[in-house]
Amino acid sequence: QVQLVESGGGSAQPGGSLSLSCSASGSIARFNFMGWYRQAPGKQRELVASINSGGGTNYVDSVKGRFTISRDNAKNTVSLQMNSLVPEDTAVYYCNAETVFRAYWGQGTQVTVSS
Repeated sequence: QVQLVESGGGSAQPGGSLSLSCSASGSIARFNFMGWYRQAPGKQRELVASINSGGGTNYVDSVKGRFTISRDNAKNTVSLQMNSLVPEDTAVYYCNAETVFRAYWGQGTQVTVSS
């Protein structure tokens, strides 16, 4: 059974930075897609950033130029560096990993951006 554990959430002021990390039980090389989703209160869960097995990345427009996703196959982690945070980034952030057969989710970590 795959387990994904997020860490690094917390509070930041507007303009600040936070870094999220997702550690997987076992090798992440088997995942052809890994991503970070977020869900704000009253809103649908949205894909924020993704990275494929070849290292290709995609970002939702609202975070382009501010967030960076990366994966370290040796450490079995995928990270999300979040800079220039704005209050609209406030949400629960979820790590996601997918093979061709199924998707796996972490438990989520809260990110709050406020002054």
